[in-house]
Amino acid sequence: MTTLVFGHKAPDTDSTGSPIVWAWYLNEIKGVDAKPMLLGEPNTEALFVLDHWALDKPEILTDLAADTPVVIVDTNNPAELPGNINDADITGIIDHHRLVAGLETRGPIEINIQPLACTATIMYKMIGKDWAQAPRGVKGAALSCILSDTLAFRSPTTTQEDRAIAEALAQDLGVDIDSYADEMFAAKSDVSAFSEAELLRMDSKEFDLDGTALRVSVLETTSPQPLLERKDALMQAMPKVAEEDGAAEVLLFVVDILKEEATLLVPNDTVRRIAERSFEARVEGDTVVLPGIMSRKKQIIPNLKL
Repeated sequence: MTTLVFGHKAPDTDSTGSPIVWAWYLNEIKGVDAKPMLLGEPNTEALFVLDHWALDKPEILTDLAADTPVVIVDTNNPAELPGNINDADITGIIDHHRLVAGLETRGPIEINIQPLACTATIMYKMIGKDWAQAPRGVKGAALSCILSDTLAFRSPTTTQEDRAIAEALAQDLGVDIDSYADEMFAAKSDVSAFSEAELLRMDSKEFDLDGTALRVSVLETTSPQPLLERKDALMQAMPKVAEEDGAAEVLLFVVDILKEEATLLVPNDTVRRIAERSFEARVEGDTVVLPGIMSRKKQIIPNLKL
């Protein structure tokens, strides 16, 4: 039976590229029949990466049959996976996020969770000398994942290993990191075709804060102004998105990659209280700028307080 490799819902570049990398490794190096999959439409940056490296867009998984062997990458959170994930045969997990309870396996499996900025960095280390056999597109996918998750080394999640591996891949591929990252981020910043609800779910994580369900959304961009000009419409869409997704509130952080700061939309008193208690911010009006805040994983979610 074919092993399916997939990441989280609302796939970003890492959850699009890392399944491609690992499926290649399983197929070509380990001799395991494997297939990369997606749990939704990838974002604009991920689509740019697929096109740039001439990679086929993985199929979107609509039905996960019981007993299907799967490798989960870039998450270990059941809330970000198919509802029947525990009916599958989970054979491996490769991730760089905090450990979340809820996944069940049929037996002992290989789990590799490391405090690095990107899943592809972990995969690079695991694949080792066999990278010499990887095609250009697979190497390009891995480089793209690292540059995306580190925001081209601007994110505080960046480690020396992430940087060194990205630089090694770029040298191998003959890619100028700054120029290529600019192209990626330009693609990520073009969200004009998306509705407000789609934007709120585009790069979003479900998070339980002391029994309160939150949807924590981040939009990383080099051009924040077009998004901030839609703030009224985005805030009007938040209650419906929260209701449909079973959340109490939607928190939307617009991250300015170049200025290295985030703007949090503040639609009500609850979010105002969260902003003030979590980030020691003084909120006046319906937005608040948070200097230096760029990482949901390291700076936003760990600091959230009701």
